[in-house]
Amino acid sequence: MLRIATRRSALARAQAFQTGQLLQVRTGEPFELVPLATTGDLHPDRAVGDFDTKGLFVDAIRAAVLDGDCDVAVHSFKDLPSDPVDGLVVAAVPPREDPRDVLVSRDGAVLSTLADTATVGTSSQRRRLQLLRARPGLSVLPLRGNLDTRLRRVADGELDAVVVAFAGLRRLYRPEAEGGVGALGLPLTAAPLEPGECLPAAAQGALALECRADDDRVRGLLAAVDDPATHAAVRAERAFLEALGGGCLAPVGALATLVEPQVLELAGALADPIHRRVLRQSHRGPRAAPEAVGRELAARVVDAGGAAILESIATVRRRRGGAGASTREAGEVAH
Repeated sequence: MLRIATRRSALARAQAFQTGQLLQVRTGEPFELVPLATTGDLHPDRAVGDFDTKGLFVDAIRAAVLDGDCDVAVHSFKDLPSDPVDGLVVAAVPPREDPRDVLVSRDGAVLSTLADTATVGTSSQRRRLQLLRARPGLSVLPLRGNLDTRLRRVADGELDAVVVAFAGLRRLYRPEAEGGVGALGLPLTAAPLEPGECLPAAAQGALALECRADDDRVRGLLAAVDDPATHAAVRAERAFLEALGGGCLAPVGALATLVEPQVLELAGALADPIHRRVLRQSHRGPRAAPEAVGRELAARVVDAGGAAILESIATVRRRRGGAGASTREAGEVAH
């Protein structure tokens, strides 16, 4: 019996349950979920940037695995801090869900048809700046809460639209999320944002299955659900993020795709919240060396003007005494 640690939210439990089902189909191993509350879950009304921790949404889950209370942790990979934890290893990355962001509205709107005065809610600076790059007149408002709460703010008319991760919508409300969100009983429609409109967060849509490094049995079971293409893509994306400071200074977007069986193409964006600009670059490299692809793209972004963006943000934060600094992009959490 595999004991799977997960956050308590509906979305986290849904994706952990789906992972358990996949493991059971491929290995025959039964499973049970162990829902846990993390630091971020215990303070739902506080902005993510208010917390001084890198493990905001994974701390309790990792501790349960390290202590032997659980065998596997299922994380949204984009929530996982880049710093490794002694004794734990990401043993598998299952096939990725749709990595795109999605615009959810009441009237079937897409980004280009939103009214100039529309109010759009998002948890993410990365999304906010890319939305404003495409539609400068929008009113983009901060947003926290679970997925149901966010969607209901649109249904109730508080907001004209929200932008969330498409993966979360699909995992929680499949199959209705393809054309709407009928599982909630709400009159809403979902319009995915293409990467050219809004690059997703690094590793968005991917799950990280973490276990104890010395647990050979569990590592062997998890290997049965690892998807090498997804694993290589997220390694490239996270290397790009880490090379730019891990999201500590500026919002970063990244998406890697296989353009040939052994060639990755990585698109990356570095957003400047001070001047409301977004710097985008892309780079191709060998699938066998995904971290090198990510680091090379980061170097290109820095050379193309990213260094000035990072320095200007760092200067402002030093003047403010570090106020508002975050160890990762604030609010990149779909659940």
